[in-house]
Amino acid sequence: MLLLPMVAKAQVGEYRTDFAVGVNGGYTMSQVAFQPDVPEGWLGGLTGGVSFRYTCEKYFKSICAIAAEVNYSQMGWKEDIQDKDNNPVYYVDDPEKQNPLKYERRINYIQIPVMARMGWGRERKGLQAFVQLGPQIGIYMSESTSTNIIPGKVTQTQRSSVVTAQESMPVEKKFDYGVVGGAGIEYSHPKIGHILLEGRYYFGLGNIYGNTKQDYFGKSNQQAIVIKMSYLFDIVRTKNDKIK
Repeated sequence: MLLLPMVAKAQVGEYRTDFAVGVNGGYTMSQVAFQPDVPEGWLGGLTGGVSFRYTCEKYFKSICAIAAEVNYSQMGWKEDIQDKDNNPVYYVDDPEKQNPLKYERRINYIQIPVMARMGWGRERKGLQAFVQLGPQIGIYMSESTSTNIIPGKVTQTQRSSVVTAQESMPVEKKFDYGVVGGAGIEYSHPKIGHILLEGRYYFGLGNIYGNTKQDYFGKSNQQAIVIKMSYLFDIVRTKNDKIK
């Protein structure tokens, strides 16, 4: 991807040197794929940061670019605590069933995705559809837990899952990496810049816990669905009156 601008010069297409920067923000829904399995729902969180985009070529009708971001993102997991009949679990001193057992772990990262991007449509004024795909790294910053579980306290029914080791284990692997991809639409105007709405999916290739034969979990990789909006403005723009 770093060589893409040089390769573009040798391609049959319209050369570009557009560079835009801006900000982004959105909502994440994340899980951790544990093995042994842990019943989970999606944990909601926030993400936001700065965006960069270098557009290098229009090849036939495809607009080729490289997009990168530096974001602060909330990841983690939310456990789905149920009994064997798929009902919530309560403590024996909660006969009115007001407070079901819950457990959430929020893990905060600095995430850096770098994606190859292809767009179709208007570049300067109007709508453009796009897809993008590339690697992403995450640097662990902090974590927090929200739970009402009290070890040893008696519940009315037994939990269906006996896998609970993760509830007392801090994150071991401070570096996360994986693949991110998505699609979206962009509206551009010379006077206001670029406004983007996008959906992404992140699949982690690393684990948050050790996965050797001596470790409890065989895998513990993260995955997330992200909905975000971005605003970019041009720093460098190709001088070509034919670009629409």
